[in-house]
Amino acid sequence: MSKTFCRSLAKKRVMSNDGMLIGTIKNIIVDLNTGGQVADLLVKPDETFKTDGYRTDGGDKMLVPFEAVKDIKDYVVVDRYLLKR
Repeated sequence: MSKTFCRSLAKKRVMSNDGMLIGTIKNIIVDLNTGGQVADLLVKPDETFKTDGYRTDGGDKMLVPFEAVKDIKDYVVVDRYLLKR
């Protein structure tokens, strides 16, 4: 995957690779122990997306592991099955 600036991800929509709208990026979580690599995307789920079985921040946001990201263009495309890790 090519390099992307964090500010270009702000408020970008997240969609699964099978076409399901997951939500909108609200923040990015980085791991300072690895030199600032992106660990997770903090996503506000779409009202039609059921978050049962997915990691959350304990509130209304969902944690999307960055390893699930497959492509970044108009949408951030993720592998929905890697989200449940």
